[in-house]
Amino acid sequence: MSAVPEFRSVPHLFLHRVRATPEATAYLYPEDGGWRSLTWKETAIRVRAIACGLMSLGLAPSDRVGIVSNTRLEWILVDLGILCAGGETVTVYAASTPDDTGYILGDSRSIAVFAEDAAQAQKILSRRGELPGLRHTILIDASGGLPEGALSLADLEIRGREWDESHPGAFDETSLRATPETVATLIYTSGTTGRPKGVELTHDNWIFIAGTIAASLGILSPSDLQFLWLPLAHVFGKAAVALCIYVGAPTAVDGRVDRIAGNLAAVKPTFFCAVPRIFEKVHAKIVDQVLAAGGAKKAIFDWALAVGTKAARLRRERRPVGPWLALKHRLADRLVFRKIRERFGGRLRFCPCGSAPLAREIGEFFDACGITILEGYGLTESTAVTFFNRFEDNRYGTVGTILPGMEVKFAPDGEILLRGRGIMRGYYGRPAETAEVLDADGWLHTGDIGVLGEGGHLSITDRKKDLIKTSGGKYVAPQVVEGRLKLETSLISHVILHGDNRRFCTALICLAEEEILSWARSEGLAGTPYEEVVKDSRVVELVRPHVENVNAHLARHETIKRFAILPSELKVETGELTPSLKVRRKFVESRYRDLLDRMYVEPSPGAES
Repeated sequence: MSAVPEFRSVPHLFLHRVRATPEATAYLYPEDGGWRSLTWKETAIRVRAIACGLMSLGLAPSDRVGIVSNTRLEWILVDLGILCAGGETVTVYAASTPDDTGYILGDSRSIAVFAEDAAQAQKILSRRGELPGLRHTILIDASGGLPEGALSLADLEIRGREWDESHPGAFDETSLRATPETVATLIYTSGTTGRPKGVELTHDNWIFIAGTIAASLGILSPSDLQFLWLPLAHVFGKAAVALCIYVGAPTAVDGRVDRIAGNLAAVKPTFFCAVPRIFEKVHAKIVDQVLAAGGAKKAIFDWALAVGTKAARLRRERRPVGPWLALKHRLADRLVFRKIRERFGGRLRFCPCGSAPLAREIGEFFDACGITILEGYGLTESTAVTFFNRFEDNRYGTVGTILPGMEVKFAPDGEILLRGRGIMRGYYGRPAETAEVLDADGWLHTGDIGVLGEGGHLSITDRKKDLIKTSGGKYVAPQVVEGRLKLETSLISHVILHGDNRRFCTALICLAEEEILSWARSEGLAGTPYEEVVKDSRVVELVRPHVENVNAHLARHETIKRFAILPSELKVETGELTPSLKVRRKFVESRYRDLLDRMYVEPSPGAES
């Protein structure tokens, strides 16, 4: 049955939470080598000051305000402050180039922007001539100095408290002015081609997603603790914030990716949202360590994994484990699995996972270890989540069943179409492009190909636009092949299968820098940079057996006939990955067009180095 939240807007939800549990912990954040906390009441005091500060600057209802910052406590406070002031939040990834940052602020007609620090502010100031409507720049962290004309967040809050005192009742009236249909957020799609588009998400979109996930999941309570590292410019991260406000569960916030492992150990969360790459890297490291240990340790690990896999499968199938298997599982847990769970803090109950496909083998591996990954599916245009796996019916290799209140159907070519309360209002200022994906009956054309299986579980087969059709007329789903190759070895971090309108398929392969440099040191190449190491002919021979092993399990037209090792890792900063770590396939193919073309030159298929 669909949850029908009674809240009119995000501020209405937030202020209700503050009244319901004022002294409970809302957020934890890193400071001075430890973690400090804010109660819901203390959070509300800061949010009110920020909102009133914005109103003192002349923010009018539905004015747009940008946030250019990494994930941190202040991102959440500022976002809530903007919404309580009647504005709309425009999200910008901290890794965005000055050109993209300027484009988003200009396209959204933002009148103010919160920049994380002086470096982020400089990206904006370098484009001020192109942003005549941008009147205010506010620095979250002003320790590096304030550019001329900018304001610090601390000063804005002081100004807000003074304005609040002289305008009694203004905050209370403005904070509850938004209706369910009012736009709350503009999230610009990272875009694999062309300029990003601003997705208009309403207050009702967020209320629906938060309330319906909480009701459908049925296992969250105020005693849970979330660890949040996801970019808050991404819809997945913002949905996680809204969910915890709805439930009243605290969130520990730190977006520094290099500190995820340490933070998990320190915070000991009961859940955290992640993308598949996090689990892929942990899995690869565990497997490598086991292989390096060899002997008895490897034998014990293999035995434990077999026991855990069987026990987990029986649990998923709701069949009894049996006393003998249960006894072996307790021993396997003490010898192996408990140590793996400790890497995540030791208290994890589940991990929602999305943004990209999770390999079935990865999900089943962690399930055997006692870490439940609940994969889901959605788009920015559908407010993050439309399908997700539940505890009581978790099927790896699928993205779960549909949220109550949403509908799904399929186009003749298998494209997934969605409709319901989670669907965006449209693309900001782009009626023609909105009409291309949102039809007259309200169906969102996702661009993803999928199929419903037993029990209504959805399996995504590929992106419609990414399907490869060889010159021989054969179709290939690249993500399937790419995923299998990445599972083969921790050496490989990314694979881009190529072959559209070509005679056969080839692959661009990016190696994991940490892994290949470790190999280089063992081969007497310590200190040699990545770009030189990958030119070594021995590197091709390291990769070739893995390609051949994958090819052995593919149809002839799917096999990788030639491959090339890329000269550098794919990075967000160079535009090859989106901020949510998806490969910008067309961008990478364009950048390495000459390399791809060479692989289709006779004589015979092989590998390029």
